[in-house]
Amino acid sequence: MNIHEYQAKQLFLDYGIPVPDGKQTATSENAAEITRLLGGESWVVKAQVHAGGRGKAGGVKLAKSSAEVVDIIKAMLGIQLITHQTDAVGLPVNQVLIENTYPIERELYLSLLVDRNSERMIFIASAAGGMDIEAVAHESPEQILSVKINPIAGLQSYQCRLIACALGLKGKQHKDLEKIMQGMVDLMLDKDASQIEINPLIVTDKGELMALDAKINFDDNALVLHPDILAFKDPSQEDDRENIAQKFGLNYITLEGNIGCMVNGAGLAMATMDLVKLKGGKPANFLDVGGGTNVEKVCEAFKLILSDSHVKAVLVNIFGGIVKCDVIAQGILEAIKQVHVTIPVVVRLEGTNVDEGRALLSNTGLNLYASEDLSHAAEKVVELAGGAA
Repeated sequence: MNIHEYQAKQLFLDYGIPVPDGKQTATSENAAEITRLLGGESWVVKAQVHAGGRGKAGGVKLAKSSAEVVDIIKAMLGIQLITHQTDAVGLPVNQVLIENTYPIERELYLSLLVDRNSERMIFIASAAGGMDIEAVAHESPEQILSVKINPIAGLQSYQCRLIACALGLKGKQHKDLEKIMQGMVDLMLDKDASQIEINPLIVTDKGELMALDAKINFDDNALVLHPDILAFKDPSQEDDRENIAQKFGLNYITLEGNIGCMVNGAGLAMATMDLVKLKGGKPANFLDVGGGTNVEKVCEAFKLILSDSHVKAVLVNIFGGIVKCDVIAQGILEAIKQVHVTIPVVVRLEGTNVDEGRALLSNTGLNLYASEDLSHAAEKVVELAGGAA
């Protein structure tokens, strides 16, 4: 789960990581009062969306008066901000963050994430902050330093000094960086974060370190343990169908094709999508209905698939293990009738009571095609969807 920058900075403050003075707002009416309380002579207004690249897309604006802050907020709220990390539709700007500006001497990069290969937390640091770290990694990999944290020993002072030296920090800045790094480690462990990123971590003209931006991702599987983090969830920044799917225990991800896929099991779903692609088709979604498939789940799955106007045909690929194939077939027929599915549906069943299940799907009078072979089923659904792309 992602959260907004202003929410991430609230957590940073809780863990001793310095951030600019600022305040979030969803209206322009209190903007003048916010600037008065913050003080200073200039402010930055930052659109709050779950995407990077906001500055290049016009989502970060500098203002030198309260009136200019108000005008910027009025122009920014309600728009769909499109960045290199969003799709063509963009994300809605419903909130902004107003912050004081600070003279910047240098911009650095610092992040902490989980390295699953080594089963360690790993710090990534670079003196090339404020830029796309992916571009730096591609063009100047020598500018990036990585340091792995032993889970038993924890973060060590020498590791902080190693990164501080690589970033060109001096004197008291070494201790300041160690405090920031320790705060990041504590935050990741306490809240089950999967990534914490500061880009840029700035050095002010007074030599102070400060997190000018903040990004935190959390492990979805651990959110049940952290109701305070779950309260940060902003559904407006996520796909509506994916939010609905979560309510019914479905794993759904929107894609860009025209063939709806309904499968039980994540591995089988991936293999099914690969086969559709191999046959020349384009999957419209990833949809795993899980092992305990029932009529309600299948109905909701069909509703999700059909809510995408691009879908021209549906491929259902179910392996009947705990739930028998004849029960699954009954559920599919009932769901098709309840949801009034009019586009063609290709069904491939395999597993316990498969013959009984296939018999139920035969001669139904519905726009339904039963297939015994997955390869044939993929070819058929591609054909019914209009042929290979």
